[in-house]
Amino acid sequence: MSKYHPDNERMKRKYFIFLKEAKRQDDSSVDAMAKAISRFEEHTKWKDFKAFHFEQAVAFKRFLANHRNEKTGKPLSKATVNGTLRNLKAFFQWLAMQTGYKSRINFTETEYFNLSEKDARIATASRSRAVPTLEQIRRVLVVMPDTSDIEKRNKALVAFTILTGARDSAIASLKLKHIDLSAGSVFQDAREVKTKASKTFTTYFFPVEEDIKRIVHDWVDYLKGELLFGNDDPLFPKTSVIRGDSRVFEAAGVKPEHWSNAAAIRKIFAEAFELAGLTYFNPHSFRNTLVQLGETVCQSPEEFKAWSQNLGHEGVLTTFYSYGEVQESRQSEIFRMLQKPRSSSQAGGNIEELAKALAREMRVQSKSEA
Repeated sequence: MSKYHPDNERMKRKYFIFLKEAKRQDDSSVDAMAKAISRFEEHTKWKDFKAFHFEQAVAFKRFLANHRNEKTGKPLSKATVNGTLRNLKAFFQWLAMQTGYKSRINFTETEYFNLSEKDARIATASRSRAVPTLEQIRRVLVVMPDTSDIEKRNKALVAFTILTGARDSAIASLKLKHIDLSAGSVFQDAREVKTKASKTFTTYFFPVEEDIKRIVHDWVDYLKGELLFGNDDPLFPKTSVIRGDSRVFEAAGVKPEHWSNAAAIRKIFAEAFELAGLTYFNPHSFRNTLVQLGETVCQSPEEFKAWSQNLGHEGVLTTFYSYGEVQESRQSEIFRMLQKPRSSSQAGGNIEELAKALAREMRVQSKSEA
């Protein structure tokens, strides 16, 4: 039996172009959709999409509920099942509006891809995740060696991640010209940096320990002064691999080339936490650490809004949306102020201001939902 249907392939290709060009979804989202559709086709033995019937959706839900992950042997999580079914529902709803399919696919029957209310609540429930503390991150940095070029890079990489909260994909594509040590900032230019949703923004160094900042400063100075890297060279270059005297490939410093993806960065993190005798935390978890730090440090709605923007979020807390966007010049000023200690009397008034902002935003939301 053929493991594809020509008409299905044609419509999938058309849909993927629609997602990417019209819906502006990134490659990872399109890949997830492709995986969901492929899994459904395999279950239906590659039947023509025109033959879709609600019983196929019901049977596929039952299949997913009993299916086990091939690597772990465990049942699929409710979140995975929900994401797969949600993608399939969106695809068949789009398909039901296409020429040649309108009369063949009942739009209402796509609703059979829905999970039960109980399972949907389980799948979408927010759960607390383990977050590394600043003390743990400091421990990692303390035990990391910094003798060779590779060791210096790895240590600076971990320090830079907590200093800026940048995503690993962005870090892998940053150039030396994007970091400004005198201003204490990183310009994440989407034309050259792989930022989420291709968003361009400036990140100012978060107010963490000076020794962490010093590690990054020393690394940039080393790249420019010792390795003679230029502005267009990577901030964190890939490892140079050569064939050694024993005819075995081995690491030999760094070379002015970008990593193609963030896999090497995550491996560096895993090795660093293992060396420190700690549970592994991936680079993205450092952003959660910074969010928790912001909840402690920030003492006004404007400050938390600036903190949110610094992470590249349009808003971490929607309760502070009414304060509008903080201008970059003000964002820089706020971060300079955050470096200075404050008295408890100053904090008290600002806490009241936070409470008023929350109440105000709740009133606005309740009116809009009424």
